[in-house]
Amino acid sequence: MAASSKLASKISGPWQSHDMAALSEIVGYCDSQLRLGEIQDYENALNGLQLENSGQVTKIASAVDFSSRGLEECAKRGANLLIVHHGMFWPGLRPVTKALRRQLELAFENNIAVYSAHLPLDLHPQLGNNAQLAAALGLKSNQPFFEEKGQLIGVKARVSLPRDELDRKLQKALSGPVKAFMFGPKKTGTIGIITGGAGSEIYKVAQEGIDTFITGEAPHWAAVAADELGMNLLLGGHYATEVFGVKALAAHLSKRFKVPWAFIDCPTGM
Repeated sequence: MAASSKLASKISGPWQSHDMAALSEIVGYCDSQLRLGEIQDYENALNGLQLENSGQVTKIASAVDFSSRGLEECAKRGANLLIVHHGMFWPGLRPVTKALRRQLELAFENNIAVYSAHLPLDLHPQLGNNAQLAAALGLKSNQPFFEEKGQLIGVKARVSLPRDELDRKLQKALSGPVKAFMFGPKKTGTIGIITGGAGSEIYKVAQEGIDTFITGEAPHWAAVAADELGMNLLLGGHYATEVFGVKALAAHLSKRFKVPWAFIDCPTGM
């Protein structure tokens, strides 16, 4: 890893030796569980298996983003399946030069397969980013809300909770700071969660009766909108709110296919 890197990376998770599993079986299971054939997504998401390896998986790694740094950590630990939320083609169509060339070399040289799941992982009712964050906050009786690409991708819960207490719970769940714009009720009525970068959807969220909105990041004007709408807006960071899904999926696959897993932490600070 380059010494000049501004992003910290670390590994957490069990790495003891286990049996191997067929890549095709893991991919087929993921495709089915995440309903890849039913859920539309942004074109660059290209959900599913993005890069194959020789066909066997002995260790799984998960990360929020596909990157050289993540591939280097996979190679160091001997992981040969990397599960990500933002995949290889997130930046769009580009020539195989510089960064992409380096990434492909790392993957091929170390026999690393890459599987990506974006909206299908956001909205999964058990393993998804939104469901997992809601569970971390202790929210129950969650209901899906907020349509995107023909699917309800967020979760909402009716709960009376002091907004300052919710802020503290969110900081604990994310292990980091939260930007809170408290213009809504001092006690929540309906909390809505859409992880990632959904702050620009605040007006649409308000139309669904949400008085307290949790997301990752927002444009500047969203803070003004929160004031105008009388809403509580809590921003936990795009990266920090989206570590949950890839962790949950990797842990689930580890248990089902009896191979170890680990989370590769490459925070962006956003």
